[in-house]
Amino acid sequence: MTAPGKRYRVEVGLDGAGGVRYRWLAGDSVVVGWSPVGLVGVGVGGSPGITGIAATRPVLHSGRFVWPLGEDSVIDNTYNEFVVSFGGGAFGLDVRLYDGVLAFRYLASGNIRRELTGFNLPGPYTIYQYNQESVFTPTAVDTLHKTCDFPATLTNGRYFLSIGEADNEGFTKGELAAGGTGAGILRVVYPHDTLVRVSGATPWRTISVARSAVGLHEYSQLYLKLTPGGGISHRGPTAGKLIRSALTTQAGMDCIDFAAAHHFRYILFDAGWYGAEFRSLSDPRMPIAAIDMPAVIRHGQEKGIGVILYVNYVGLRVYLDSLLPLYKKWGISGMKFGFVDGLTQEGLRWLAGAIEKVNDYGFVLDIHDNYKPTGLSRKWPTLLTQEGIRGDENSPDAFHTTVLPFTRLLAGPADFTFCYPNPKNKFTKNLKVSKAQQMALTVVYFSPLQSIFWYGNPNDYTDESDIEFFSLVPTVWDESHYLSGEIGKCISVARRHGSTWFIGNAAGPDGWDGSIKLDFLRPGRDYSATIYEDDGQGGIRKRTKRLRKGDRFDLHIAVAGGQAMILR
Repeated sequence: MTAPGKRYRVEVGLDGAGGVRYRWLAGDSVVVGWSPVGLVGVGVGGSPGITGIAATRPVLHSGRFVWPLGEDSVIDNTYNEFVVSFGGGAFGLDVRLYDGVLAFRYLASGNIRRELTGFNLPGPYTIYQYNQESVFTPTAVDTLHKTCDFPATLTNGRYFLSIGEADNEGFTKGELAAGGTGAGILRVVYPHDTLVRVSGATPWRTISVARSAVGLHEYSQLYLKLTPGGGISHRGPTAGKLIRSALTTQAGMDCIDFAAAHHFRYILFDAGWYGAEFRSLSDPRMPIAAIDMPAVIRHGQEKGIGVILYVNYVGLRVYLDSLLPLYKKWGISGMKFGFVDGLTQEGLRWLAGAIEKVNDYGFVLDIHDNYKPTGLSRKWPTLLTQEGIRGDENSPDAFHTTVLPFTRLLAGPADFTFCYPNPKNKFTKNLKVSKAQQMALTVVYFSPLQSIFWYGNPNDYTDESDIEFFSLVPTVWDESHYLSGEIGKCISVARRHGSTWFIGNAAGPDGWDGSIKLDFLRPGRDYSATIYEDDGQGGIRKRTKRLRKGDRFDLHIAVAGGQAMILR
């Protein structure tokens, strides 16, 4: 089957020993060489053992859908698809081929012990190995001794690949491991379950290819495309920024006043608002005495600010069904799940059911800790964001902040929990990049729900000019362009909200001298650019500049520095 643009093609066949294999090509170049596919288990047949092969005629699906909670307000979804069936085996393959993307899932029912999916890469590749919220370690595939999370990013200097999974509504969390007889073979493994039940279809296995690192972002909304849409109800969930409150009534009131004055949408009462989060005796139906919850919620409603409440997995498993109607009665706006099980089939099945229930109640949702997106926000739109990222809680350095756009953020929204200094606290333990880079990353890192000033007391941010950008930057976009970048070195992203453009430029551990071309601007218009950048003394310098479509904007950004721009 060829892709709609005719350049890419996939071939599926038998290997002569009763096994199934596939390969993927870009023109005459092999992206993935002949590689195994199949399932081994009870009631799903096996491979080897296949006696024949047949496929439906490829069908072109051409469409688009509106997505007001994303990087682009309209998402194109054009691909060719066929279904391959096998004689003697109780599974099939549903295969989709986009321009630059191969996706396939198994059609089967039964208990799976292991998956035979492999990726035979021609020649040596480097993989950016990580697990859950760890650091990234560039590793030659033939020396890979650990598993690597999805999405996994690889490069051989010529091609950049992203391997991932989509529409995981209750399977197990797959990961990549080295395997097979060749130096460049990767395989899908199940590190967290020994037996996985499948009924109908597995999650999609995906692989995207680009000739540049930023080119991978052409597919950053792929998981949404592969997940069936449930639609966005009447108004839909409200995106926005939040500030975390200390655990007192007055702190909640202060955060609400700050949020209203700075164009935020929510405040969050995090772990501890109902007692010690890991204790089974702590009851998320009862706030601690220090918080007059009705008064805080009422003050938020008067100011147009919603209250989001954290609940740990310990409390969620016991109380979720009673919490939802209770929180609706209280008038809260959303929930944050903490320390969930985003690894095993049992945990992911529970989460899918919980997300659906929260969505039915209309609460916005943020899932923290090891959970990563697979596109389920399209099915349940109130799931605005999730963690599954090493954010400012864990003191990431400039290498890490400039690897994330090419790795974890290819899967979807991420709650980075931004930290930012103020006159009373520099947060030197958490911050390893400059103030201007923190501003820039709120544009570079996509999340409809952005946590800003994570450790800060709102009353300590007394310099309005210093935090002006955070008041102005939105969290959802009509149009996005990844302008320039190299993994672990630099990144530049431009995004449009209405008629206003925001650009985030961030440098890695070596600084960045380069330029970006402003081809995305409307022709025949003059733009006034407000530029927020590091002043070399730990502060922010603001300047303005006139710009037009086609101009080349020079960048001179120091080590771990950044630059945020607004073009009107």
